[in-house]
Amino acid sequence: MTANVDVERVICALAELADPGSRAFTIGGGDWPLRGFVVRRGGAVYGYVNCCPHADHPLNLRPNEFLSPDGSLLLCNSHGALFEIATGLCVAGPCVGARLRRVPVEVTRGYVLLAANYPAVDTDDGAGQDGG
Repeated sequence: MTANVDVERVICALAELADPGSRAFTIGGGDWPLRGFVVRRGGAVYGYVNCCPHADHPLNLRPNEFLSPDGSLLLCNSHGALFEIATGLCVAGPCVGARLRRVPVEVTRGYVLLAANYPAVDTDDGAGQDGG
C-alpha cells in the first residue's frame, strides 16, 4: 500500500471484489464497530451497513453472500427481502419501501475505502460511488 492511502479506512483491494460481487467488512473496535458490506456492479462500488431494516440483523448467513442468485439484487437471507444494489431500496419482502443504511465509500489507488467524511455525510440517500 502506498503512503497516499489511509490504511485505517481500507475495506479491501478493488481486485478482491468481483463485478458483480460483495464483501463484508468491520472497521473500528470496541463494542460498536462499523459492520457493513460493499457490493460492486458495473464498475461502481456501493457500501451499506449490514443490518436488515425489517429485523435489525445481518443480511448474510454466510460470509460475503449478499447478492440474489442472479446477482441483480441484494438479498436478506433470513426473510428473503430484496434490495436494489445502487439505492438500497427494498423492492420485495417484508420491508418494501424501506432502505438499507448507506455507508459512503471511495476507490483510491486500487483500494475500496470508507469515505474520508464518514459519518458526516447523509447516509439515507442510497447513493454509491463509482469505481473511478
